[in-house]
Amino acid sequence: MELINNIAKAHGGVSVFGGVGEQTREGNDLYMEMKESGVINENNIEESKVALVYGQMNEPPGARMRVGLTALTMAEYFRDVNKQDVLLFIDNIFRFVQAGSEVSALLGRMPSVVGYQHTLSTEMGSLQEIIASTKKGSITSIQAVYVPADDLTDPAPATTFAHLDATTVLSIGLASKGIYPAVDPLDSTSTMLQPRIVGNEHYETAQRVKETLQRYKELQDIIAILGLDELSEEDCLTVARARKIERFLSQPFFVAEFLLVIQESMLLLRKLLGDFN
Repeated sequence: MELINNIAKAHGGVSVFGGVGEQTREGNDLYMEMKESGVINENNIEESKVALVYGQMNEPPGARMRVGLTALTMAEYFRDVNKQDVLLFIDNIFRFVQAGSEVSALLGRMPSVVGYQHTLSTEMGSLQEIIASTKKGSITSIQAVYVPADDLTDPAPATTFAHLDATTVLSIGLASKGIYPAVDPLDSTSTMLQPRIVGNEHYETAQRVKETLQRYKELQDIIAILGLDELSEEDCLTVARARKIERFLSQPFFVAEFLLVIQESMLLLRKLLGDFN
């Protein structure tokens, strides 16, 4: 919701949300939030910046399986006909795999690894490989991935990750500290984080930040047992910097404005890099 809000208001972009196996309540809540934020304008549909498509939990597996592809078709229309850059959300891509598995079972097909359908890779590829940029516009997709039992080697998430440029891992530990979004910068990865793509300054800043956070992670056991007083001056400085970085990586959300004591904010990348340096 925060990304949809920022894309619509700061960049004038359009978003498509595909809810695969969503609960009716969740879909209704999202719709009402978008109306309140002005992203959806019922009085003038042309001013709306988002399209929503849902396949609910109580619907047949075939319908749930097609929702992701339907959302993608909408995104292609905005890209090819309206010549717009599109943000495509799919929540949850695991339910797309799950629906495909149910369809396969109904057709009497023999299951493959861990009970998944033997056409898993083909079905995933048919969705993921269409998400692309053209001369007319681009589609950038953000997908929620449920990881069964936190097992990243499970065929469903593993097949999904093979198609993604970046993975953003949410941390229970950061959430327990009240840091939102609770993104773990050490476990999260991106193939785009290369000097030739993001530039030397961005790359070097990101590496120094990760080094500081990694060192802080290594020191946490010592801090828990002996306390900060037993650390060297250099390590104390590292801990202080890492804690500031953790807080700085959080963001007051526009969509959570009514819950916040501090004002919501949105920083440009150039300013963000300067602040870290």
